[in-house]
Amino acid sequence: MAYVFNIPYKGNPKLQQVMEQIKKDTKLHTYWRCSNVMAIDRMGYTDHGPTHVKIVANLALKLLRMLVEKGVKPSIVANYGMKNEDAEVVVVLGSIFHDLGMIVIRHNHEIYSGIIALEFLERCLSPAYATDERAIITSEVLHAIVSHEHPDISTNRPLTVEAGIVGIADALDMEAGRARIPFEAGKIDIHAVSALSIEKVEVIEDGTKPITIKITMSNSAGVFQIDELLKPRIENSGLQKYFHVVAEITGEKERKIIDKFEI
Repeated sequence: MAYVFNIPYKGNPKLQQVMEQIKKDTKLHTYWRCSNVMAIDRMGYTDHGPTHVKIVANLALKLLRMLVEKGVKPSIVANYGMKNEDAEVVVVLGSIFHDLGMIVIRHNHEIYSGIIALEFLERCLSPAYATDERAIITSEVLHAIVSHEHPDISTNRPLTVEAGIVGIADALDMEAGRARIPFEAGKIDIHAVSALSIEKVEVIEDGTKPITIKITMSNSAGVFQIDELLKPRIENSGLQKYFHVVAEITGEKERKIIDKFEI
C-alpha cells in the first residue's frame, strides 16, 4: 500500500528529491502498516503509522521554518556549515522514521527505530547528497529519532535544534480524534480521558514568543495531557524560550476548575 505525503517543499529541491524516494519505497510503507498492527491491533495504542508520521513531519517542518524566520540557527548549519534546507530534510526524516521501532516492540522502540532507519536513510539520501553529506544528515536524523521519546535531561536529551523540534512535534499530535483508539478499546484512565479532552491544536504567532501553541480543550482533564506529555518535551528540548503554550477550556457541561492553563 502506498501512502501520500503532502510536504510543502517551498523551493527546497533536496527535500523534494528525498521525499520522492520515500513515496515509492514499498518496504517502508509496509513497515508503517506493521507499526500500526503492533500499536493498534495488539496493544490498543493510538496510531503510530503513516498518518501519525505525516502529521509529525508537517508540524516539525512548520516549527523549524518559524524558528528560522526568527533567527534561530539549526544545528546542522551551526556545526557543519550546511544549509537551512538540509535542516528541513533532517526534521522531516526524523519525523518519518521516529516510530519504526514499533514493529519490534514498544519498550525502547526509539532505539530500534534508529537501527531500522539506517537502510532507508542511505537509500533516500543518495540521489540528493554526496557521501560525506549523507553521513552528516544520517547522524543528525538518528539523534533526533533516539532522543524523541520521553527526553530525560541526564540521558537522552535532544542536543540539536532539529531533535528538539521532532520531539515537540511528536507530542503535538494529540487532538481528540487521534486518541480515541485506546479509549474505545476499554482503556479508561487519565491518559485516555485527558487525550479525549483535546479538541484542537494550533501552531501560531501571537507576538508573545516566536511560537505559540494554542490548545482548545472540552474538559479540564486535558491539562494532564499537556503537563505530562507536551511540557517535558518542550522543557528538555533546549528550545523552551521560544515556545508559549496556552490551553483554554471551552466545555460548558462540566463545572470548570480553571479557564486557562499556560506554560
